[in-house]
Amino acid sequence: MRKLESIKRVMVLILGFIGLALDTALYAYFWFEKYYPVVRQPRINADGYLISSGLNLYFKGHLLILAIYFILLLFFSNTYGGLKIGYLKPLDVFFSQIFALFMVNFISYFQISLMRNWLVPVVPIIELVVIQLIISFIWAYVTNWLYRSIFPPRQMLLVSGEYPTDDIIRKFGSRKDRFDIVKCMNISEGMDKIYEEALQRYDAVVIWDIPTQERNKLLKYLYAHSIRVYMMPKITDVMVKGADQMHLFDTPVLLLREYSIKVEQRAIKRLIDIVCSLILIVLSSPVMLITAIVVKLYDGGPVLYKQVRCTIDQKEFNIMKFRSMRVDAEKDGVARLAAKNDSRITPIGKFIRAVRIDELPQLFNILSGDMSFIGPRPERPEIIAQYMEEMPEFAFRMKVKAGLAGYAQVYGKYNTTPYDKLKLDLTYIQNYSVWLDLKLMLLTIKILFTPDATEGVEQNQVTAMKNDNK
Repeated sequence: MRKLESIKRVMVLILGFIGLALDTALYAYFWFEKYYPVVRQPRINADGYLISSGLNLYFKGHLLILAIYFILLLFFSNTYGGLKIGYLKPLDVFFSQIFALFMVNFISYFQISLMRNWLVPVVPIIELVVIQLIISFIWAYVTNWLYRSIFPPRQMLLVSGEYPTDDIIRKFGSRKDRFDIVKCMNISEGMDKIYEEALQRYDAVVIWDIPTQERNKLLKYLYAHSIRVYMMPKITDVMVKGADQMHLFDTPVLLLREYSIKVEQRAIKRLIDIVCSLILIVLSSPVMLITAIVVKLYDGGPVLYKQVRCTIDQKEFNIMKFRSMRVDAEKDGVARLAAKNDSRITPIGKFIRAVRIDELPQLFNILSGDMSFIGPRPERPEIIAQYMEEMPEFAFRMKVKAGLAGYAQVYGKYNTTPYDKLKLDLTYIQNYSVWLDLKLMLLTIKILFTPDATEGVEQNQVTAMKNDNK
């Protein structure tokens, strides 16, 4: 089993390198044929004066240009998931490649322009991106086909506790190309039977919400027999995962801090919020002006929708959005989450929600300090009260300032259950770093174009919450 996993890893690395090498080779062609001749030419103004003598590079200089491109491509492909062959669906891999190639070629265009001391022609870089996208599309599907042909889905045993298994089976069933749950067993059948069954034909064991004592025994047994485990963490698991390991004595000590983000991290985070919000307010002001006019003309109602939300320490503030629902959307005074195919949403509202324009006024909330760019999404006090009746731990997510986007928005969906969103938000809080914020900002750009991230919750998910962290 260990040898097979090593073969898989090597194959993924080789296929990923081939994809990066192809894109870099294309860039090399356009560099030598289209851009380097422009960069090396002297620039003379209309009066005949020499502005720039041009840039002449030797072999190492060209090698450095290509190496920078390769490293940038590796960074953005890895960040967006464009190298996750066999892990993501081929369309998702291609979608990730789109963002990676756009970012890298955008940076490279201005890098070349700096070498020229003036903007270089943009048509060649557009041609390069188009060709790269065609090749990336073919590469994503060919590599996925090759991977699936060699490595069939994992045969897995599901071990569950008292809660129903329908949801977790549905989640794994959505990736039948990777996973195949062939048998389910309940912890009540006895540990000996589960031990015996786990040693059969399975490639992995899925542990779904079993009591901690039995779970620890099963984990040790599976680890001792080198059996892969997929485990859904409890709230306490997420908290401990973000603890600091200390070496005070001759035994490992885990430090779970009473505060989430250090003072220096908060200062840097606030500086990033101020600078980025100011820049984006200026850049998006034409879009906001047009949106305000369209919303007003549609039904004559207010342009902005203000709503009380909660941020750090459950402090209340007024969040601002462009109004996307009818004026009387909550005329009965009952707070409701937006549901899938919600009839309260106006035609204009559907569009601005789909492209996230309705969120733009929140840049002013960020500038004022009520919110941050990255953090758990702010909830309404009424909704928080409902959640906390079933999940008292929901208050943990308010240990940090609320955010325009967050970990749960990047790695979950709009209709992810509240309990799963809580675990995702706690993962962010307990593993915070400035780099994590920057990474989530980059990933948020991808999420903006992901349709299912804007869906409303299903009606049966509004109240479907679990308190399985016992």
